[in-house]
Amino acid sequence: MRLPFRKSGGSRPPAPFVVGVGRSGTTLLRLMLDAHSELAMPPETGFLPDLIKAARPDDATVDDLVHAVTSHRKWGDFPLDEADLRGRWEAVDPIKPRPVVRGFYELYAEAQGKPRWGDKTPGYTMYMRRISRVLPEARFIHVIRDGRAVAHSRMKTLSLRPVEMEKVAARWRRRLRKAQRQGSRLDHYLEIRYEDLVRDPEGTLRTVCEFVDLPWEDGMLSYHQRSEERLAELDRDIPAWGDKLPRSAESRMALHQQTTKPPDPARIDRWRSEMSDDDLATFEREAGELLAELGYETGR
Repeated sequence: MRLPFRKSGGSRPPAPFVVGVGRSGTTLLRLMLDAHSELAMPPETGFLPDLIKAARPDDATVDDLVHAVTSHRKWGDFPLDEADLRGRWEAVDPIKPRPVVRGFYELYAEAQGKPRWGDKTPGYTMYMRRISRVLPEARFIHVIRDGRAVAHSRMKTLSLRPVEMEKVAARWRRRLRKAQRQGSRLDHYLEIRYEDLVRDPEGTLRTVCEFVDLPWEDGMLSYHQRSEERLAELDRDIPAWGDKLPRSAESRMALHQQTTKPPDPARIDRWRSEMSDDDLATFEREAGELLAELGYETGR
């Protein structure tokens, strides 16, 4: 666990940004943090890089900002009114990325009746430095999971088209290393293990809470009691987007079904009995060095 922790100026409370390779447990951590009475953790945004880009030009308009968000396929996941979002940004003068981005998250937090906000978008591992320049209050929590478990989960539940195990392993290795390189250059970056979050949820969550200056609440351990309600935001079909295929509401809800139950340590090593010998050998050939570097034993 790596915890660079250098205090920066400013009086705003820290904003946790949960990142990681997909199927690494980021939704689990999101729901645990969202169960805190002070913190609203929205579903995946995905449009933040586009919103930052839209707010940068000197001649940026509110129309540009609204388009960057509402044209994204994830916009429908948010229980927000476009007119309210527009009104929030019309009050920003001059238009700059920092108040614009904060305005969106603040609007979401207010809709949840909470004073603080964060984000959970796995793909922001690629944008951590960019986000930190816009939001100095951002603190990045990188959830790392055994890549073989990630690959097993991805092949079973996430892939909508055939994917070769070699490519899945290479993607895991590449994204994780890139995230670590960026993290080493950030003021606020924390790595936690999915396995620790499941086996010792309270101990791991207390570390996260300390990192983001969030007082401990026992209710975070009962996150699953509200999971179905919070995940209902995802209960809709989403269209194709770039190279991403459309996904049905049923498929999206199934992806996160396990988060409606308490953490189950027995599921951590399911890949050992369910992953084929060929897939296991392929993954370890492609990413075994990183597995060993992270302390994961190879083989079954």
